[in-house]
Amino acid sequence: MTGPPPSPVAAVSGSVGVARVLSASAATYWTRADAGDRRRYLLAAALLASGLVHLGVQALLGGPWSGPVSWRKPITFGLSFGLTLATVTWVTTYLPIPAARRALLLNALAAACALEVAVIMTQAWRHVPSHFNVTTPLNAALSYTAAAGGAVILACTLGIAAAIPRSDPRTPPSMALAVRFGLLTFLVALAVGVAMIVLGVRETRLVSQSAAYTVDEHLKAGHASMMHGILVLPALAWLASFTRWPESRRVRVVALGCLGYLLPAAAVLTDAVLGEDPFYAITTSGFTAVLDVAGVAALLLAVTSVGVELVRRGARPGLDHPGVDAGGTTPFRGIGA
Repeated sequence: MTGPPPSPVAAVSGSVGVARVLSASAATYWTRADAGDRRRYLLAAALLASGLVHLGVQALLGGPWSGPVSWRKPITFGLSFGLTLATVTWVTTYLPIPAARRALLLNALAAACALEVAVIMTQAWRHVPSHFNVTTPLNAALSYTAAAGGAVILACTLGIAAAIPRSDPRTPPSMALAVRFGLLTFLVALAVGVAMIVLGVRETRLVSQSAAYTVDEHLKAGHASMMHGILVLPALAWLASFTRWPESRRVRVVALGCLGYLLPAAAVLTDAVLGEDPFYAITTSGFTAVLDVAGVAALLLAVTSVGVELVRRGARPGLDHPGVDAGGTTPFRGIGA
């Protein structure tokens, strides 16, 4: 069962009108969500809040920003895992996953995200390293718990990504492209994270714990660069759904956004794998600089073109949360050509 097509009403114009249409549609992802999704959104908000709270702690208490013992870790982990949980909960409403399976995967993902942040916060307040720390039984237990949480996150993402090859005629092609590409970049980020853990564990056993914190320092930028394509690209497709463009043009704009995201992210990841500082490589490597500039320009062009179109011609009905049908799957609201 599919949702009804958008009603043929005139698009709402003006920046205030566009904002009203977008905010009303965004609100449906809460008002029409089931109880499980609402709990996950609330947990994501709590994780984000924990990151912001620790940002305040850093401002009040001070201390180093880098290194294995710093307030930066609960800040970045809280913000990143909160954003990731909210994003994955949102984008999976566009995938053809049965409701029961989706709930199982997302519940496991939510528990793992909360566990990761809890371990990081606990060790930050104890003023001891959280990763690769096996100096005491408690530290070892927390370190292994965090590693297990990462494995669960990877397994859940693979379970979600299993829906990528299955096409659904109810899914707007532009959003399907964005979600698929975003999930693939997210999997790359997780794979880099696994490599960082493996290298750190090996260095801990063969050299020392302190060596583990430096052996994969260069991979952090590569891990981060691929992490949030799963949010940026579906957000672009969602915004484009409110334009008057035909779906074929939306697909082209989203494809441009995918290319724009991939080029600098791939450049950063390549530099990281080669052991080079990605920020330094921008000034020393012409190839890296070209990829970064071309990618950022392409992504900005895609986003700007959507924004200009919405302001110039107004917002028409676009994607919102369609609810769940009797068959237990999420139907996708069609967008008119």
